Formats: sequence, C-alpha cells, structure tokens
Amino acid sequence: MTSLAYTRSGTGAPLVLLHGIGASRRAWDPVVSALGEHFTVIAVDLPGFGDSDPLPAHVEPTPAALAAATAELLGELDVTNPHLSGNSLGGWVALELAATRPAASLTLLSPAGLWRGDAPLYDGVSLRASRWLSRHAGAILSRLVSNRLGRALVLGQTHGRPMRLTAEYARTVVHDMGSCPGFEEVLSATLNRRFLATAPISAPVTVAFGSRDRLLLRHQSRHVDQLPPGTRVEALPGCGHQPMADDPDAVTAAITRTARRAVMRQRG
Repeated sequence: MTSLAYTRSGTGAPLVLLHGIGASRRAWDPVVSALGEHFTVIAVDLPGFGDSDPLPAHVEPTPAALAAATAELLGELDVTNPHLSGNSLGGWVALELAATRPAASLTLLSPAGLWRGDAPLYDGVSLRASRWLSRHAGAILSRLVSNRLGRALVLGQTHGRPMRLTAEYARTVVHDMGSCPGFEEVLSATLNRRFLATAPISAPVTVAFGSRDRLLLRHQSRHVDQLPPGTRVEALPGCGHQPMADDPDAVTAAITRTARRAVMRQRG
C-alpha cells in the first residue's frame, strides 16, 4: 500500500492535483472548492512532502518515480483516466504520469523540466535559498508574513500577488518548504534532468505560465518543444510561479477549459 496522503472532495470526473517542490496539497486550497463543483478533486502530497513519507532510500525520487507512486495511489483508489493538473514539479510529474497511464486532460501550471540540458543554476540556487531560510528562519518568516508587506518580501518570488494572500496561507507556504523531508533528494534528482517525451500523450494539454513568474524565467525554462503536438500555451496575467492563490478564478477556468476540450474530443 502506498503511503501517500491525499484529500478527496467534490463530485464529477476525477481530477488529480499535484503540487510543486517544497509545497504540499494545501497549495491547492484556494481552488479546491470551486473545482469541486465540476470534479471529484484528489489533491495529493507527493512522496517526501506534506504528510507523505519519502520514497524508500534505494529509489531515486525522480519525477518518473514520483509519478509511479502517484499511479499506485490512483490504482488503490480505482481511479482511471483522470484529469491531471500540476504546478511546477507537479506539472512534470503529471507529464510522466500521463506517459504511463491514460489521462483525460493535462493542465500544467508553470511546469518544471522545460529547460535545455540541466536545470538552470538560477533555479537551483533560488530554491535552495528558500529552503534554507524556511528551515533556519521559519519562525521569523512566519511572523513577517502576518502582514501584507511581509508577505510581499517573503513570497514575492513565487507569488505574483503576495499581498493578496491570507496570513494563514502564507504561513503554510513557509512551513511546508521548511519541513518537507524530501526536498534535497528530489531537487538533486531533477537538476541534471529535463522532461523528455518518451511516449505519446493523446489527451488535451494546456501549459500556462504566470506573467510574474520570477522562478522559471522565459528564456531559460519555458521550452515547450517536448510537449505534445497541439498543446495550448496560455498566460496567467498577474500570477507568479504558484498561481493558485494569486488568481483562483483564472486557474479554475484554465483547468475546466482543458477538461472541456477532452469531453468535446470524446464526442467527436
């Protein structure tokens, strides 16, 4: 049995939500309720994050390995052909998952892995700096994000509208980054890799980047040549690298639009 933690809510076709590195399923909280009006929403903690245990020590936690663990969970839940949405690392994991088992649609929000060669040095340094601060100065950061200016200072790189976040959500972001046991191993497993299409993905795919994404820079980390033909590329105005809290309505709309394309395709 898998040790992955998850929450399930709503009614409708299954939709699996996959978070980014250093985050947890709680990153999706701003959109879960709205998505639950259209889907049975399954928000998953990837191995080593949130409430999920890391993968066994002998398993390198690559995006493909994280996808395999997610597939195991979906098998236990008897979930077949789900819609998938992933942010950052979760977007990469969604692509790996869709390459190994049927998916109805994919909505990728600032997905990782779309770089040339190795991951840009800037990304690794930025993530490790955020991790170090969250681990060693987490109490200070949690106090800072209690006010709007503090949220702008602490979360301005990952969120496009940090002053709109609630203090509770901001404290969760800091806590999750500082406490996740799988951060270093997963980051190390991604720095010398990129997403490479190894199997065709026939489901509709949308990739969307926030206009204020200051982590995945346009000239470094947004090469979409490995994505399936027909992938729609969209922008999320005013949003950062983690857009779910920046503009919940826009994120919800992007996911539902992509799912609607899948339904229309099935109807032929």
